[in-house]
Amino acid sequence: MKLHIKLILYNLFVKAAIITILTILIIIVLDRISLSHLKNRILDKREKLVRNLSSEEIADLLEAEKTFTDYNILKEEYIILTKTAPMTFKAGHVGKFSVGQREIEGSKGDYLIFTSQLRYGADYYRLEIGETMAAVKQLKSTFLFFSFLTLIFMALLTLITDYAFTSYLLAPFYRIIEQKIDKVNEPLHFNHESIPTTTTDFQHLDKSINALMNKLKQQFLTQKQFTSNVSHELLTPVSVIKSRLENILSNENISEAAETKVMASLKTLNRMKSIINSLLLISKVENNQYEKNEHILLPTLLADVMEDLEDRITLKEIQFINTLQHNFSFHGNKTLIHTLFINIINNAIKYNKQNGSITVSDEISDGYYNISITDEGAGMSPYLIEKAFNRFEKLNSTDNESNGLGLAIVKSIAAFHNISVAINSEINKGTTVEISIAITHASCSF
Repeated sequence: MKLHIKLILYNLFVKAAIITILTILIIIVLDRISLSHLKNRILDKREKLVRNLSSEEIADLLEAEKTFTDYNILKEEYIILTKTAPMTFKAGHVGKFSVGQREIEGSKGDYLIFTSQLRYGADYYRLEIGETMAAVKQLKSTFLFFSFLTLIFMALLTLITDYAFTSYLLAPFYRIIEQKIDKVNEPLHFNHESIPTTTTDFQHLDKSINALMNKLKQQFLTQKQFTSNVSHELLTPVSVIKSRLENILSNENISEAAETKVMASLKTLNRMKSIINSLLLISKVENNQYEKNEHILLPTLLADVMEDLEDRITLKEIQFINTLQHNFSFHGNKTLIHTLFINIINNAIKYNKQNGSITVSDEISDGYYNISITDEGAGMSPYLIEKAFNRFEKLNSTDNESNGLGLAIVKSIAAFHNISVAINSEINKGTTVEISIAITHASCSF
């Protein structure tokens, strides 16, 4: 989840929580205020009733009590006057409030009730005055309804305003990520221009990335220079020594024993030269010293690879089976991809059985173009598969010609092109190398 979405959700939840808490507090306060107001109204009503009470009114109230109550037309309040025995009268008793349910002419409702004692002349009475709680409930319901509407409105307003504000606030951050991280494949092509922003944190981030890329650029140039120096300092003496040994071999007076030693030395030099070239290739690939903007048509490239390896295939009498169904192409470095397939198919030939076969097949699955190269060799154990892409790791310990760098080169080239390579193998059944290339409209076609 992106940062600005998290900020929006955080603000939304905080505001919703605040509004909810305020709503609960206001409801509690309103409830208390409403009850206090009702109590004061009831006490005022009792005071007026007692002050203006007459014998006729008492008689009327006592007569009305037989039919339960005296109430107003809206049934919002009622008065009950009941005659009591003198012994139940408590001097100094003010009265008490309670909430209860009453039924007036078949209509039930909750009322705030004030019960008190009353003495008029020589008689004692119990006076009950009640007011409906419907108004309080209606007020609470109305307030809850408008609070809910306010909450919905604030949520929508928060989503819109926070999205706009956080998008504006974080725009420099995303520009830094896009222009200075996502679109940069190597330090030499890095754009050191500052991203306009008024946020100090983003300015610091921008400067830190620029400083880091400057260091990487210097290291990259140093490593590139080192690679060039190694190429010159190592390969030149090897070539000179090789040339001298070849001159010795051309001498007609050389003895058979000396010729054997010179041939062994030449073989060692050739192996050393191969190792140096392989290591330099890996170094250059891993340091992004190659372009990858060439259009590569895989069926054509594989045909070129098979042509280069035709002598080896013929020598081992291997049947090559091509079942490619898709005319797949993508952008990359043609020379490196050629080297990748040369190494894979060369291994399939080298470790295949005599009169065996090599099958090349392809499929499209889950947004990937998968091409598989299968041989009928001795197969590999899980231990060897795990170590196969390590440098100087030989798949066959008796193979003196291999320098153990072939699959390491494959791994480096594949990583350079964002290609995945996997090995599946069974002992005595053969090995399959599967190459998966992500299908994107920008770089692939059929």
